[in-house]
Amino acid sequence: MLSRLSRPRALILSAVPLVALFGVVGFAPLPYVIAQPGDTANVLGTHKGTPVISISGAPVRTPEGALRMTTILATGPAADIRVGEVVDGWFRTDRSVLPRDSVYPSGKSTGEVAERNLQDMTESQHDATLAALAYLDEDPAKVKVTLRLADIGGPSAGLLFSLGIVDKLDGNGEGGDLTGGRSIAGTGTISPTGKVGQVGGVSLKTQAAARDGATVFLVPEGECSDALAEAPKELRLIPVTSLQGAVDSLRALDAGGKVPSC
Repeated sequence: MLSRLSRPRALILSAVPLVALFGVVGFAPLPYVIAQPGDTANVLGTHKGTPVISISGAPVRTPEGALRMTTILATGPAADIRVGEVVDGWFRTDRSVLPRDSVYPSGKSTGEVAERNLQDMTESQHDATLAALAYLDEDPAKVKVTLRLADIGGPSAGLLFSLGIVDKLDGNGEGGDLTGGRSIAGTGTISPTGKVGQVGGVSLKTQAAARDGATVFLVPEGECSDALAEAPKELRLIPVTSLQGAVDSLRALDAGGKVPSC
């Protein structure tokens, strides 16, 4: 025959499995990725002692200012993410907690992910070159562009690569710099026809841009709301959908004309 438990004792006994569950969760790795603002690199300058953009077959300018591509730093696909890190990330504006499968392909090792990212970067550089030379009506068979950015993968620097090529070859089209001497940052993929695509992680990239001295940030138009979420107040956000639009906006900015904003 079962005896009747007192209410306090029943509550204590029912809490035991719950405490055990939280104990397991606290020590078990979770399927998340923690991301934070990463490095920026001026595509008009050098990176680790090597020029990012080298051009032969056409006269090359030496621009002032900076065009900073931005990155995020994320934990790897094999990282053990604990509940404390997830909770901490939820309450910080300089961290993002993302499902692992939304960042990394399922079943891929850290090495395979790194290789894919480098392939994406190579393809992005090729597309950026085609887009910039097409915009300038330059012959790719005559003008050779070499892009080097060591240890950074992914396609999100495409727009900034194209703008860097344009600035080095043509500036603002009137003898001045495309940047107007400013530190311009941004993100966005680029197609060979000059279409700008979305990339993700924009709110973290705006923080990296402001930290490294940028005053203007070029953002794919569809990601304006994400950029506004955590953008530092001193950073001006300019939405773009194409290379042509980005160039037009930078020219208008330098001339004091009307510039779109998020």
